[in-house]
Amino acid sequence: MGGKTITRADLAESVYRNVGLSRTESAQLVEMVLDEICDAVVRGETVKISSFATFHVRDKNERIGRNPKTGEEVPILPRRVMTFKASNVLKNRILDSHKNARGKSG
Repeated sequence: MGGKTITRADLAESVYRNVGLSRTESAQLVEMVLDEICDAVVRGETVKISSFATFHVRDKNERIGRNPKTGEEVPILPRRVMTFKASNVLKNRILDSHKNARGKSG
């Protein structure tokens, strides 16, 4: 699984190549989109990007956990967590990619 990591700069470069904005405008556009997604998630809103994924914030209640090393019970404080749920379109693309990669090697 040691694939390449896509960065903000890579996204901006892709926008630059495919949309035709300047490099500066492309970087600003990527930042604006990411900022809007982050701001919405922080506000507790669900962000659904069709054919890609849904980002959702959940509130988790306090619970008792266990330190695996000592076995001691430890309270886990209530918190908010973000979940990422891939769309069926994305899941199918990943499966198809996996099937094609396996077919080429075998």
